[in-house]
Amino acid sequence: MSAQPRQIRNIALGFMLRGDRVLVSFGEDRLRGSRFCRAVGGGIEFGESAEQALRREFREELAVELEAVRAIGVLENLFEYEGRQGHEIVHLFMIESVQLSETELDQPLRIRDTGEAAGWLPISEFDEASLPLYPQECQQILLAEWRRASS
Repeated sequence: MSAQPRQIRNIALGFMLRGDRVLVSFGEDRLRGSRFCRAVGGGIEFGESAEQALRREFREELAVELEAVRAIGVLENLFEYEGRQGHEIVHLFMIESVQLSETELDQPLRIRDTGEAAGWLPISEFDEASLPLYPQECQQILLAEWRRASS
């Protein structure tokens, strides 16, 4: 029996800022015993644009519509998760959603298809050692966007 061929996955992820907080989902690598966070989003399906995928993912995962979507970058992510190698092309966006703006900042959210927790994390709480933001390059991109929005 042959192993499944490895493929590069195309994904779309969206950040939403509210003051000094950003919407993220929380994950865990059980093999490493480490926690992490990342922007909400998911896979791009054949025939849909990255923006269409992002809007679909937010409908599926959080049952919300996005009013504004702005591309902020594309990056390549090579990683290991739960002992398996991964390779992604990540399309990053800043988003706006009236529905998400109306949620309480301390209200826990759930990603509907995976059950993962999501919520509004203060940007100051990202820490490479204890709570990294993945893909790693996202932290610098997000900080630049936050500074731009704050000025």
